[in-house]
Amino acid sequence: MAGHSKFANIKHRKERQDAKKGKIFTKLGREIAVAVKAGGPDPELNTKLKDVVAKCKANNMPNDTISRSIKKAAGEGDNVSYESIVYEGYGPNGVAVIVECLTDNKNRTAANVRHAFTKGGGNMGTSGCVSFMFDKKGEIIIEKSDGMDEDEMMMLALDAGAEDFEAEEEGYVVITTPEDFGAVSDAINAVDIQPISAEVKMIPQTTTELTSDEDLKKMQKMLDLLEDDDDVQDVWHNWAE
Repeated sequence: MAGHSKFANIKHRKERQDAKKGKIFTKLGREIAVAVKAGGPDPELNTKLKDVVAKCKANNMPNDTISRSIKKAAGEGDNVSYESIVYEGYGPNGVAVIVECLTDNKNRTAANVRHAFTKGGGNMGTSGCVSFMFDKKGEIIIEKSDGMDEDEMMMLALDAGAEDFEAEEEGYVVITTPEDFGAVSDAINAVDIQPISAEVKMIPQTTTELTSDEDLKKMQKMLDLLEDDDDVQDVWHNWAE
């Protein structure tokens, strides 16, 4: 289930995010706010918030920053209401793209996302046009370290409810259902292992290759524009990077 270049892709993505850490924390704070308003400030009683906290920790968001964001969202001071919107479309050579947004201005967000698709040589499609090509799964990626036993890691993950466990040269990929993601994350964190990535995401069933320099530049342009947009929370695609 895991791709051969998954670790390279994750590290490349995290390097880009680390360069924009302030923006990433702002986006995660927005996710916390939406989760708290939907289900309350206690992660043990709010599954969505629990999943967002796991994602925050994997992005090295400090615990006190997470706590402040939860308290702010639970208070009366933050009255901004965000709406969740998902856009779907195609990049160069038919690459399938899903863009998940949280916005307080749908018109602005739609215009910006459409602009990114156009600049990337693609086009926005209708709802559902590419999402059927993805599976919604929890994915936890763990980098190997000294003293980490593969069999113990596998049993820990599977006993906690993981669907799949795959060992790669650089580490381990744990796949869960969205419902079991929180429990598996907790089990891994309980043994003081910090994943390099942990989130519920859209995993492509198949991938699309880009071979021309022009297509590669356009696809990267699209991703850069989308990731720089404050309203865009996540971008999923089936480009075989």
